[in-house]
Amino acid sequence: MQSTQIYWAIGTAFAITALLVPLMLPFLRRLGAGQSIREEGPSSHMSKSGTPTMGGLAIIGAIVAAAIGFGGIGGQMPVMIFVFLSFAAIGFADDYLKVVHKRNLGLTARQKLALQGFVAALGAFWLSRISESGTTVYIPLIRNQVDFGGFYIVFVAFVVVAMVNAVNLTDGLDGLASGVTAIVAVCLTIIGMGTGAFQASVFSASIFGACLGFLIHNRHPAKLFMGDTGSLALGGALAAAAISMNATLILPLAGGVYVAEALSVIIQVYVFKTQNERRFFRMAPLHHHFELGGWSENKIVMVFCLVTTVLCVLAVAIL
Repeated sequence: MQSTQIYWAIGTAFAITALLVPLMLPFLRRLGAGQSIREEGPSSHMSKSGTPTMGGLAIIGAIVAAAIGFGGIGGQMPVMIFVFLSFAAIGFADDYLKVVHKRNLGLTARQKLALQGFVAALGAFWLSRISESGTTVYIPLIRNQVDFGGFYIVFVAFVVVAMVNAVNLTDGLDGLASGVTAIVAVCLTIIGMGTGAFQASVFSASIFGACLGFLIHNRHPAKLFMGDTGSLALGGALAAAAISMNATLILPLAGGVYVAEALSVIIQVYVFKTQNERRFFRMAPLHHHFELGGWSENKIVMVFCLVTTVLCVLAVAIL
């Protein structure tokens, strides 16, 4: 019965997203929600200017409907939905300021981090109070639970904020963030089923289905971008699902591509500021480095998805 509900969650989220996007496109065009391309980005991306963004709204609606419909509204589901929708709201506010009010930077970095930190800490506190694991964290390498005590909230909040921003950085090529996230969501679905975390499995399955439905319209050449509305929401959703099933430390392995993308930005900034404005990568995040090296968008997406698949298989095996 539980497996059937997971399959239904996948199918429902897929169908809702695939059908919602064509209905949203005319509205987003009338709203003037076209993507602005940064001049310092790859020159090949200038052709994407004006492509409707904020498509993450379709993903959000699909995940909420499928997760609640087949996972119920009790237990840990309200926390996962809260974290998911809160990060979606932060992303939507950022997108709205950028594409509708034409404020290129949207929310300031300080505003975004403050809001993200608050949501992450509140979600971590909530989960620590209602989950069976409490403030313990499963350490895969020693195969044991370690009680983090009062440090749990800080640790989990850091993981959530890091994951959210890493997924956001990955959203730079057609189909990249949605493709990689779909694979990681499958990984979490399998882990949740194996550990008995039914609601987290349904939630992860809903993420998978929604990402697949979005990929129909987001694959190269993309008809629609998810924007920060989608990327921040998906990062929060993955983190919430992993924490709910006490697989927090598996997430950096399964989402190794996200980690690499974030680290490439950190390394690039550090080298630029300390080595007389020299650059370590051709351009950061990492996908732009390969793009400027001559790789096509489709090749980068395919390779990154393949790497993610290998890392997810390893993550399941370790856990």
